[in-house]
Amino acid sequence: MAKIKPSKGAPYARILGVGGYRPTRVVPNEVILERIDSSDEWIRSRSGIATRHWADDQETVTAMSVEAAGKAIADAGIAPADIGAVVVSTVSHFKQTPAVATEIAHLVGAGKPAAFDISAGCAGFGYGLTLAKGMIVDGSAEHVLVIGVERLSDLTDHEDRATAFLFGDGAGAVVVGPSDVPAIGQTVWGSEGDKSETIKQTVSWAEYRDGHPEKFPAITQEGQAVFRWAVFEMAKVAQQALEAAGITADDLDVFIPHQANMRIIDSMVKTLKLPEHVTVARDIETTGNTSAASIPLAMERLLATGEAKSGDTALVIGFGAGLVYAATVVTLP
Repeated sequence: MAKIKPSKGAPYARILGVGGYRPTRVVPNEVILERIDSSDEWIRSRSGIATRHWADDQETVTAMSVEAAGKAIADAGIAPADIGAVVVSTVSHFKQTPAVATEIAHLVGAGKPAAFDISAGCAGFGYGLTLAKGMIVDGSAEHVLVIGVERLSDLTDHEDRATAFLFGDGAGAVVVGPSDVPAIGQTVWGSEGDKSETIKQTVSWAEYRDGHPEKFPAITQEGQAVFRWAVFEMAKVAQQALEAAGITADDLDVFIPHQANMRIIDSMVKTLKLPEHVTVARDIETTGNTSAASIPLAMERLLATGEAKSGDTALVIGFGAGLVYAATVVTLP
């Protein structure tokens, strides 16, 4: 029996660069209130959101991804041709096939990398990051481009008082490459399919095609159920990620949770007993919930504003439709 030659990858992987793209149109709560019976005070108190970005016709999933990817590649200090794989997490690319990752890979000049899409909702960035780490350690790619991108304004019921104010558009990207020291911790991830009905698309594309109902599909959720699950269960997952990395909350510099809701973020900070010195991403106030894009967008903003710095130790956690989740500890680029 022939012996398979062992893979020769890097000992570890790390995030080398980060980039983001937010659509030019800024949408304040006042615009949302034109179609729902609510108030600016109610939206802010329930979610922490004041504004969000919505894409125009030219700011497609592909176009936003290419912009974010270009910044991440430049930040990493590599050439596009050095990219060996492209992983795109999105639920709002409306073509079933081909994967949008293939088009993005071509447009950024990456040559002929492996390229594929994943659907893991708001945990998608964590899933993509974990796959990238595996490819680098395995040796199947030296550099991997991971993108989280959404045009959730296309999947929003703008007359639904419970969700109309939540979602925004944007793209965030990172380049993951080899490292001589551990810089991406073990991922704690999983799913709870028995709760799949709590966040879902209202109707399938087949039902819409057949005219039942006539209203375009949108994302809906059971707000209170999602809130309770995120606050109580995801803090446990975050703690497990800290333990898997061999650190405690005192060792953290930065906390970058999925930007789902300001109250969820604040509750997690309290439950985890994060020290005062830990910088907490609260990008949701001006960006809204951008699902798979929210963590890399928040990471990029913290680094750009100087609230976080290169080399900081950060806990990242995403959670959402599925219900799925993924948490890990990373060294910021």
